[in-house]
Amino acid sequence: MSDPLPVVLVHGIRLSGAAWTMVAAEIERQRPVVAVDLPGHGARRGERFTLTEAADAVLEAVDRAGGRALVVGHSLGGYVCIAAAARSADSIAGLVVAGSTCVPSRTLMAPFTLMHRVLSRQADGGRRASERVFDRVVPQPVSRAISAAGIATEVIPDVVTELDRFDVLGALGSGRQPAWLINGTHDHLRIHERRFARARADARLIVVPRAGHYLPLTEPVGFSRLVLDAAASAER
Repeated sequence: MSDPLPVVLVHGIRLSGAAWTMVAAEIERQRPVVAVDLPGHGARRGERFTLTEAADAVLEAVDRAGGRALVVGHSLGGYVCIAAAARSADSIAGLVVAGSTCVPSRTLMAPFTLMHRVLSRQADGGRRASERVFDRVVPQPVSRAISAAGIATEVIPDVVTELDRFDVLGALGSGRQPAWLINGTHDHLRIHERRFARARADARLIVVPRAGHYLPLTEPVGFSRLVLDAAASAER
């Protein structure tokens, strides 16, 4: 019997692999898990974020996991996983994109730019304000892990620049792996989900009732079930 397909988890903007603490704990009961820190985030804070190097980080994690894996990205991580999957059809067995079905542009990402300006003016770079938000939104083990790993507000301008010039629909459409697009009903980044689904005719679109943008972090058990279902399907 072959080994179970590993899962590589890729976090959202400003966060780190630590944000997946509860999801990883659920998935690793059945499958190997690797949680990535993207450039400029977590243990790689201070590095310059580029989409190319972020995709490299995902592919390196797949190599560490055994050379083939299901990749799961949330928010920024979803875009990075799409970029990585477009480059490596053989090593990425399947693609799960959560909260990342908005075609990025500077106009649509203006709230992130504004957030960067406001938080950067604070003495601590907005760390405490950001921590208070996550304390209210996500379960305590997740908010504690996020705080301990650091919140990289300073990375926002580089991310906005990189995503603004990323042809995400072209990259998604060029992939050959099975793909799942997962959004909460209240996710503000689901506005182009139908365009994403059309770009990848075989993609499965799943909308989770009453959930918001932080679905993977607020509902780790339910989200993990979706990931495990996708991994089992990708294996087949």
